[in-house]
Amino acid sequence: MAFRIYTKTGDEGETGLFGGKRLPKSHIRIDAYGTIDELNSYIGLARDYTENDATRMLLKEIQDRLFTIGSNLASDPDKKMEVPDIKPEDITRLEKEIDRMNDALPELKNFILPGGHPAVSTCHISRCVCRRAERLVVALAQQEWVDPIIIQYLNRLSDYLFVLARQIGDEQGIEEVNWAPRK
Repeated sequence: MAFRIYTKTGDEGETGLFGGKRLPKSHIRIDAYGTIDELNSYIGLARDYTENDATRMLLKEIQDRLFTIGSNLASDPDKKMEVPDIKPEDITRLEKEIDRMNDALPELKNFILPGGHPAVSTCHISRCVCRRAERLVVALAQQEWVDPIIIQYLNRLSDYLFVLARQIGDEQGIEEVNWAPRK
């Protein structure tokens, strides 16, 4: 018999963590790793829209790291379990890419509006979902232990996604639209 995707164990509004602990689906831990999954999906869409092979490879790597974060958050914090981890060099990699892209872009003098091309917009949506994931993980960390490097990685990833949106727009010849507040 083929593997069944449905288990029916969540039909009563609970889900299980790695390690067996059950939580209500409304628990902040479930919301946090669910938002990481949503972010991973948007990063996949950004990767689909991107034509630059080096960027596509890094976005794939980021998706791998997000899966790592999701597995950490989906694990029972009360049990010592062997799970993949985020390393300081993962953050350094993002910082180097941010600096490399930023050095080649025009100086940012105004707030800019998201949009102009589907790839640019997808990066901005990803950035917003990343910020939401970061807020949820910070809130979770106020209740239970969360490895601080996860918060650091998400913080740096949202910065990377902002600069990536600008870079893609620049590569595509898309003019940035400055925010024009009413006077």
